[in-house]
Amino acid sequence: MSESVWDPGQYLRHASHRTRPFLDLLARVGDLPGGPRPRIADLGCGPGNVTVLLADRWPGARITGYDNSPQMLAQARTHATATLDFAEADVSEWAPAEPYGLIASNALLQWVPGHADRFPAWLDGLAPGGTLAFQVPSNFGAPSHVLMRELAESPRWRGRLGGLLRHEDAVLEPAAYYARLSAAGCVAVDVWETTYLQVLHGDDPVLDWVKGTGLRPVLAALADDPEALDAFLAEYRDLLRTAYPQGPHGTVFPFRRIFAVARVAGGAGVTGSARRGDA
Repeated sequence: MSESVWDPGQYLRHASHRTRPFLDLLARVGDLPGGPRPRIADLGCGPGNVTVLLADRWPGARITGYDNSPQMLAQARTHATATLDFAEADVSEWAPAEPYGLIASNALLQWVPGHADRFPAWLDGLAPGGTLAFQVPSNFGAPSHVLMRELAESPRWRGRLGGLLRHEDAVLEPAAYYARLSAAGCVAVDVWETTYLQVLHGDDPVLDWVKGTGLRPVLAALADDPEALDAFLAEYRDLLRTAYPQGPHGTVFPFRRIFAVARVAGGAGVTGSARRGDA
């Protein structure tokens, strides 16, 4: 994840929209190996609010949330229990030290360059019949991110912000994830994408959204120059107001996400779709 500071309070301002994709992901995860106490890892647990959803789904599980942000981990540890804990780890280097029934990740891997290269190590760390499940935002071609990059690369800001922000290659396309997971030997791979029409409320809600995630590198780079930061935010705010006009019911902010659920051989796990009979 980025070295810039995470603000759990800012991130959680849109918690319901950020949580929904993880619930949709978990709906496609089937039975896990490990009986009533499967071992689960949450990579990039952030403030722990979605890690708790894993405990709700598998009440007897032993769950560890991993993150490299001290600010996020401090918030996450307020959710700790006897079977739910949190630990510091750099996901770009993390490898399972024991067999896991589920390795899950919610909106993290876009911060990890070359993250698909980590799939074989993570899959090797699954117990027989175990599952790797993740979702990543794929909104880098949306106006919110294109305008952010264009402004950062403009003559006024290029010297301080040029090359700082992620581009569309931060994540793979769905077919590429399918190919990588299938080639790694998974016996069942389910990959899909969804565009959520998120309705945000308040003044400049899209700016408020990106302050918690994608804009963080800019906030960190200009943190020592409040006047410059205010100037950048004012320019960017005006661009966002045009791209995402406020309507009678709020501001519609379309947001594309990519999901993947991959199971390794062994065990009796089935996909969520098979359990519901709608395969």
